[in-house]
Amino acid sequence: MTTVGTYEAKTKFTSLLKRAEKGETIIIARHGVPVAKLLAAGTPPKRPVREVIAQMKEFARGRSLRGLSIKKMIEDGRA
Repeated sequence: MTTVGTYEAKTKFTSLLKRAEKGETIIIARHGVPVAKLLAAGTPPKRPVREVIAQMKEFARGRSLRGLSIKKMIEDGRA
């Protein structure tokens, strides 16, 4: 495990990300006090598609777009 200061973390962020990606854990410290840990995120867990769809339907239940259409929102987003 490596410890770096905030200034070094800012100036060498890309190289620190590459090191973390390879499995190294990097502690970022401010005035010698650890404040953050940089490490590889790993692979997110896979969930069954049917479960995700069911959760989306449950979330949407009881919510409305208050007169907006999805088509209109897409068109506005392209502008």
